[in-house]
Amino acid sequence: MKEFKRTQRVSEQVRRELADIIRREISHPDLGMLTVTGVDISPDLKSARVYVTALGGTLNVKQTEQYLNDAAGHLRYHLSQRLSMMRTTPCLQFVYDSSVEYGSRLSALIDSVRTDR
Repeated sequence: MKEFKRTQRVSEQVRRELADIIRREISHPDLGMLTVTGVDISPDLKSARVYVTALGGTLNVKQTEQYLNDAAGHLRYHLSQRLSMMRTTPCLQFVYDSSVEYGSRLSALIDSVRTDR
C-alpha cells in the first residue's frame, strides 16, 4: 500500500473544506453551481491552486475565475478557521477546470458516432 504525502492529504482536506465553504458562503446567482474538482498545494503549503467548474451559470470562465479570486481572501479566512491544526493557511488561486466540459463534448461525439451507425 502506497503512503500518501502530506501535501496530498492537505490538498484533499482543503478541497473538501473549500467545497463546503463555497457552497455556504458564495451566493452569487450568476455563478451557477460551483464544484471544486481539485487542489494543488505547493510543497511548502503556502499556496494552493484550486480547480473549479461551474454548471448553469451565466458568467463566462474568466468572470468566474475573477469573482472567485476576488473572494479568495474571504474564503481563505473561513478555511483558516476550519484548518486550525495548520500553522499557516495557503493563499488561494482559483483556476477554471475545463476537463469536465471537454469530457462531456467527447462523450457527446462518441454517442453521435454510435447513433449514426
